[in-house]
Amino acid sequence: MSKFKRATAAALTIAAAVGATVAIAPTADAAVSWKCSTSSRSIDDLGYDGPWPDNWDVTVRNCAARSGGYVYSYSKVSWDAPANYAGATYTFNSAYFRQYVKKSNGSVAGYATRDVEYRLEHGSVYTGNGSFTTPTIKRYVGSGRAYGDGTLKLDWYNDGRGSVNYEFAGSPSV
Repeated sequence: MSKFKRATAAALTIAAAVGATVAIAPTADAAVSWKCSTSSRSIDDLGYDGPWPDNWDVTVRNCAARSGGYVYSYSKVSWDAPANYAGATYTFNSAYFRQYVKKSNGSVAGYATRDVEYRLEHGSVYTGNGSFTTPTIKRYVGSGRAYGDGTLKLDWYNDGRGSVNYEFAGSPSV
């Protein structure tokens, strides 16, 4: 192979490698600006009517960010359960956290449902407290504004009422 052909082949190989690198470089998604809102509420254990404390103090931080026509959402859920709940395994029949991306008119652009029963019942075997952060969800909403939101869906053990929704403040719109 002549020097010219080798140089040309090397230049094309380098150009292809640089082009491939540019094509797989991180997009603006990694540098989005998150807007969050935090709200708290005291939730009564509907299945317990005894003399011991039974209210759970739950705090949810809902966050959203935008990149182009996509909106990202994640939530952090923290709870402070009464000490007598530490390690209790029959507190819920089921427990879910539903994480949303909602359009500014309130319609749902997308959601993910997380099973959190084990986490709530086994947060800390010493205190009953705990927290978790959901994975981020991404939904296309176009040019319209949207926000992140979340609802805790609890079916308390032995209350006979089924699942009860506990809503928290959504993030600011992005």
